Amino acid sequence: MTQEQIIDTIKDFMAEDFEVDPANITPEANLKETLNLDSLDYIDLVVSIEQNFGFKVKPEDFQTMSTFQDFYQYVQGRLAAQSAA
Repeated sequence: MTQEQIIDTIKDFMAEDFEVDPANITPEANLKETLNLDSLDYIDLVVSIEQNFGFKVKPEDFQTMSTFQDFYQYVQGRLAAQSAA
């Protein structure tokens, strides 16, 4: 999966599942501020990631992410590790 495909997939499920305007999902946008998620929403986000990308997510993985670019790189890294395994 290319980075462009990852970004498109993320924008699609963020817009549909979390009602975020895709125009607000930019690489430099702050992940937490843009999504405005509460603790239950984070659980939904983890489920969406697992369903869309096929890997398990640990809640602590989000502690190192501040922008959508961090999120894209996280997904890309996890997918690369998964296909290398």
